Amino acid sequence: MQCVIRFPAAWVDISKFERAMANSCGPHDPATYEVTFQFPVGCKVMVDAAIRLLSLANQLAATTRRVCLDFEEGEDGTMGYLNRMGFFDHLATEIEVTPDWPAYSTAELHRGGNRALVEIARINKDARDEDLPIRLTDALMESCWQRPDAASLKGAAFTIFAELIDNTFSHSQTQVDGYAALQVYSGGNRLSVAVSDSGLGIMETLRPSLRTESPRLHNLSDMDLLVEIFRQGISRHGADRGCGLKGCAAKAIKFNANLDVRLPGQRVLLTPAQGSYQPNTAHCYDGLPLLWGTHIAFTFGLNT
Repeated sequence: MQCVIRFPAAWVDISKFERAMANSCGPHDPATYEVTFQFPVGCKVMVDAAIRLLSLANQLAATTRRVCLDFEEGEDGTMGYLNRMGFFDHLATEIEVTPDWPAYSTAELHRGGNRALVEIARINKDARDEDLPIRLTDALMESCWQRPDAASLKGAAFTIFAELIDNTFSHSQTQVDGYAALQVYSGGNRLSVAVSDSGLGIMETLRPSLRTESPRLHNLSDMDLLVEIFRQGISRHGADRGCGLKGCAAKAIKFNANLDVRLPGQRVLLTPAQGSYQPNTAHCYDGLPLLWGTHIAFTFGLNT
């Protein structure tokens, strides 16, 4: 069975990415042997959606499915934007690109030349990029210096980036690389940073230990358990470990950041309320097409 995922002729954020996925027959469906991603004229893929797209395409290639990315506008459209972002530097080489793969990487040519962009970086346990949290933090500060809380935001941002990246190294258990990137959208007065891995996912690594250590938490729905992870720092390694995500959330809340988490079959959007992420401010989307791993995106206001 061929699966076609067609994106709209508009800016594609995470919600539009998920909608396009949901309108398909499911790229990871056992009956699917070929997946085509279509990008019409006028389509623009935002960085947090691009990270998830890259992870999904490489997952599918790793399962020996035929994968094609069809850019109707060629390099004049979103293909050129993705190239500048470093998307093709990390795309599996066996994936077909129409009309053709870019002749060269504009990310490599102009890397670091745009202060509003941190090009997609690979997260690989065998080749750790120790400077990545610093680059992400510096890019954020270049854009958020007008915020009255800029000084404290810098320290919080570094902690968030370092913890999210470390979580990918420590828990993903995957041979497929993870990725991180940052983009400033001045027109929308916001900054997005995304970290993605293709491993087992938070729930798959956490629930087995909760069955015996904390039955009350084990019986929670995935949505409620996810909220508790970010509120309490629940860990499969015991109470003294695994609090990194809680620390990330506490700092993100302080700066009024939205948090978007994609699990293998669910997506949860958390918005701050009363100084924390609460179940009643969590928007949960169940029954989504399979996407391996855990994909986390934070969105900050530039001048808030």
